[in-house]
Amino acid sequence: MSSLLNDIQSVNLSYLLLVQRLLAEDVDMARVRLGLSQEMADILSGMSVSQLVSLSSCNQLLCELALDDAAQLKGVLQGGRDQDFGAMHTAMLLNARQAGSVTRLGGAGQ
Repeated sequence: MSSLLNDIQSVNLSYLLLVQRLLAEDVDMARVRLGLSQEMADILSGMSVSQLVSLSSCNQLLCELALDDAAQLKGVLQGGRDQDFGAMHTAMLLNARQAGSVTRLGGAGQ
């Protein structure tokens, strides 16, 4: 097995464990941050470690870069003067992007 595939599987498992931690800490905030429906949140939070390992063993990344527009990324990177405003702007961009992809992710508003 290649080193790259091992890295992908390791990132997948770390991501799934983080998802479970976020859901355990504050399910509503986690659903917003991750763009998850209630059903997806329930399934992910209820998965056993062996199920997480099994799911993470695929050869595709289970997470994706939230900022997929170059202009948005440049704007976030250049907004260093006011850190609080920059963080708020980034959160707004990410939430707007997630709202646009809710259907693909299972409907965060459901």
